[in-house]
Amino acid sequence: MSQVQDTHFSGMQFEPIRPHQRLIALAIMCALVAASNYFVQPQFHINDWLTLGAVTYPVTFLVTDLMNRRFGPQAARRIVYWGFAAALIVSIYLSTPRIALASGTAFLLAHVLDIFVFHRLRQQAWWLAPLLAGVLASVIDTFVFFAVAFVGTGVPWFTLTLGDLLLKVSLSIMLLAPFRALMWNLGTAKPKKNMVVSSD
Repeated sequence: MSQVQDTHFSGMQFEPIRPHQRLIALAIMCALVAASNYFVQPQFHINDWLTLGAVTYPVTFLVTDLMNRRFGPQAARRIVYWGFAAALIVSIYLSTPRIALASGTAFLLAHVLDIFVFHRLRQQAWWLAPLLAGVLASVIDTFVFFAVAFVGTGVPWFTLTLGDLLLKVSLSIMLLAPFRALMWNLGTAKPKKNMVVSSD
């Protein structure tokens, strides 16, 4: 266990993440992103408004929020960075390079925002942090992804963006139920002035 001064996320003490917990989170994150990249391709479009990838992707925010709640923003960011690297490699083989690039860019921007918003709101009502963080992150993720992946290809990217965003926002609300159920088993951060506990 190591104690780290964090001027941006001070005032909380978090449980250090163990190697097996990190490995499980990374595996889940990588699988979700790779599956979402694969199912967002045109052959898996549900209709002109929706892609199958929109069903699996919002769960990545649930993983990030649960990690953030128990282990803090530093640990959550590490999972995002390592998950991004691993998922990008896998996605190159499961989808096109352009989709992999779009996914990586959108993934990083959205999840870093999700972590920041969640942590700032973590002491408010239990549902506010995951809901607002998930919705804002979904907006960034969806517009960045579809613009980078499909602009100029003939794919109706703006229509798909609106459809996917509507579904992701709906799923963000639905995922509050599993978040609430799982949070009972998660440790809560303890106030400690200007100090957080994290592991490298």
